Amino acid sequence: MNRKLPIIVVTLVVAVFAFGAWLNLRVVEPPENAAVGGLVVNVNIGGDFALTDHKGERVTQKRFLGKYALIYFGYTFCPDVCPTELGEMALAIDELGAEGDAVTPVMISIDPVRDTPEVLSEYVPLFHERLVGLTGTYAEIKDVAEKYRVFYHRVDDPNYTYYLMDHTSFVYLLDPAGKVASMFRYGTPPEEMAEAIRQHMRVRDNG
Repeated sequence: MNRKLPIIVVTLVVAVFAFGAWLNLRVVEPPENAAVGGLVVNVNIGGDFALTDHKGERVTQKRFLGKYALIYFGYTFCPDVCPTELGEMALAIDELGAEGDAVTPVMISIDPVRDTPEVLSEYVPLFHERLVGLTGTYAEIKDVAEKYRVFYHRVDDPNYTYYLMDHTSFVYLLDPAGKVASMFRYGTPPEEMAEAIRQHMRVRDNG
């Protein structure tokens, strides 16, 4: 099956576009002391994980140390919000120019049943050549989602042969030490995201 957003899938989701958008736009308020788009300090969020990337290799958070990372929790069957947000992440990295080389974009799947490494390997290059897709077992995804306080839930509709996933839609910025430095809400313009990343880089360089 061609995973590059086949026309038949796009056609099927048109009828539930509004429903899917409503589900995926649900967000949970940021943790206390978290500044969305700004500096985040003293927030007990994030942590190490062990997952499998889109090349079938085992990955932990240590792989991303030494650089910044933009992490988004989503899934490949998402009809609208996930593709939009991954596209915005890619634009933000491009907006950074040469500084963008210090930022690794990452998508962690919250749908491990369908999002195998093989599926991710065809999906992630559609958005950015350096986008890393991560998946794992149900337990592994549950563990990392809890560490990042990500809500997700399978939604079945008897009218359709596939299911949707209700999930939070924050983008997390990790600093080179692996700490959450900032959180961006769904819909944050890529220019604002890029500028916030630049600010974190300046603070780190001047610190």
